[in-house]
Amino acid sequence: MFSGLMAAIAGFITHAISSMGYAGIAALMAIESACIPLPSEVIMPFSGYLASTGQFSLLLVATVGAIGCNIGSTIAYLAGAYGGRKAVERWGRYILLSPSDLDRADRWFSRFGSAAVFISRLLPLVRTFISLPAGIARMPFWKFQIYTFMGSWPWCLVLAYVGLKLGEEWDKSPALRNTMHALNGVVLVAILVGLGFYVRRFLKSRKA
Repeated sequence: MFSGLMAAIAGFITHAISSMGYAGIAALMAIESACIPLPSEVIMPFSGYLASTGQFSLLLVATVGAIGCNIGSTIAYLAGAYGGRKAVERWGRYILLSPSDLDRADRWFSRFGSAAVFISRLLPLVRTFISLPAGIARMPFWKFQIYTFMGSWPWCLVLAYVGLKLGEEWDKSPALRNTMHALNGVVLVAILVGLGFYVRRFLKSRKA
């Protein structure tokens, strides 16, 4: 069952990116940046791996990934700008966004101002939800776009570079290959824990 689930997850990522090319990378990163928990920590390293095979260019992978971030972030920004905090509080639980998450993001804006968008794009978890409070605060739209791209591009580049180097070393290092196979079970447990966390937060928010 473990190997089957891992194969299904790998198959989904492979199909989305391999069949759609750069557009697939942009689409997946747009989903992640639209506050839907699809981890860029999986998307970009796999894209970098494909770059190691010559299918993609590393710099283009990072660039289209960042463009996808801008597309998804724009959707979240507009939801915050036109729906307001009340709408986000009402519907946010469906994407694991709690009022405390919004309060935390508000404190980021109070402390760092518009630069919070750039800083947050370099941080796990926070980067996924920062666009909503940016929209609620009516941050200037084009400044939001520039800061989002500037923060997203190095994030995408670093993750893709990790995938690129792993891809280059995969066939050269049997030890690395054996280690990654041994970690399959650990990765699966992490996925299941994350899914359990999602369900728990969703059910808790429904009761609130």
